[in-house]
Amino acid sequence: MTRLSVNVNKIATLRNSRGGNNPDLIQVALDCERFGAQGITVHPRPDERHIKYADVYALKEVIKTEFNIEGNPEGKFIDLVKEIKPHQVTLVPDPPGAITSNAGWNTIKYKDFLKDVIRGFKECGIRVSLFVDPVEQMVEGAAEAGADRVELYTEPYAKNFSKDKVKAISEYIVAAQKAASLGLGLNAGHDLDLKNLKYLKDNISNLDEVSIGHALICDALYFGLENTIQMYLKELN
Repeated sequence: MTRLSVNVNKIATLRNSRGGNNPDLIQVALDCERFGAQGITVHPRPDERHIKYADVYALKEVIKTEFNIEGNPEGKFIDLVKEIKPHQVTLVPDPPGAITSNAGWNTIKYKDFLKDVIRGFKECGIRVSLFVDPVEQMVEGAAEAGADRVELYTEPYAKNFSKDKVKAISEYIVAAQKAASLGLGLNAGHDLDLKNLKYLKDNISNLDEVSIGHALICDALYFGLENTIQMYLKELN
């Protein structure tokens, strides 16, 4: 079974646009769980333009499913994750001003750095996933750095899905097979939606988890949050 982790960053963005606490991020996360989501993902950035560090502490107190924290492993982020001790940390090579994640790690170039960071998180009992492009060498580098999982960056798949879905998914199948052969768990995320999710799931049998935020929240504007989560879960079954 592939688990659905809902990224609630967009809820925080909406809240922050007016100040105050509407919508209530914590309540939305709890409702996502109540509606069937098997995890909650947040991606705090240094400028706290959406998820605030205080949100992460508050969520830690109430989340009953799997808590996944994404981010670039710089000092403040590392300290936060080690203190919170989520079930999973997903390391993403985001520069400070990035609008959203747009590339995976070069796990060969940064292998020594990643080894040190991963070791520190695993000593705290935290599962570590590395955000990577669907390239066999990057998956191999993730294993050599000590990661437990890789998260495949799926924007290229989503972008090319409507043009040629067989071609769009081909490199992801190869990367997934490589992950399985190395004993790595497999996640996926970025621009997955109700149009392309089922095809990804049907063609990658070892997919453990998908993290979806932007498209799911956009769909919820039309279908409602509970119904939308059920729609995404249906695509994963």
